[in-house]
Amino acid sequence: MNAIKTPIIRYSICVSGAAAGVTVEADKELAVRLGAAIADSGHVLTTGATVGLPYYAAQGAKGSGGMSIGFSPAGSIKEHMKKYRLPSRYFDYINYTGMSYVGRDVYLVQSSDAVLTVGGRFGSLHEFTTALEAGIPCGVLLGSGGAADLIPQLMDVLEPPNKGAVLFAHDPEELVNNMIAHLDELYYDLHRDIALGKEWYISNDHGSHSG
Repeated sequence: MNAIKTPIIRYSICVSGAAAGVTVEADKELAVRLGAAIADSGHVLTTGATVGLPYYAAQGAKGSGGMSIGFSPAGSIKEHMKKYRLPSRYFDYINYTGMSYVGRDVYLVQSSDAVLTVGGRFGSLHEFTTALEAGIPCGVLLGSGGAADLIPQLMDVLEPPNKGAVLFAHDPEELVNNMIAHLDELYYDLHRDIALGKEWYISNDHGSHSG
């Protein structure tokens, strides 16, 4: 386990991948490495609080001492475990959305600063396209099979929006590091203001707020 860094801004980085199917066994170590790389960088892992590759990513994040947050399709822990038969281990917190799988996917993506795809099936493709349409940066782990290896072809054929916001890599650590660098550049102004002590929310310069 590496020493955890403390970045100025902690990003929520989603790992999206298959809950079942052939890519789970083939890519489980890659998913663990993605989760560990996010944790080692001091950022927060988000997943669909499910089995398969997202679960291995959560395992990797917790194994490196990081934070793992899950977004469940269920409305309660009992529904999560009994109806959906999903795990509760390796999560620091589970948001029980009550939105079923499709709504959960959108909520998960909108609650993340970036989405990384490893392997995957239609659900992972849904999360990728949702992020792309919303302008949320996406990373794709090439060579992991499934949806991840189909995305470049789909992007060439379908001419998606925000094509420049998609990063590709064959190595999990490289993909995570490149995404963090991209987010740092994207939010440069926030990093600058915090470094200069311009934290408006604790300043009296903009008037008071009643509460």
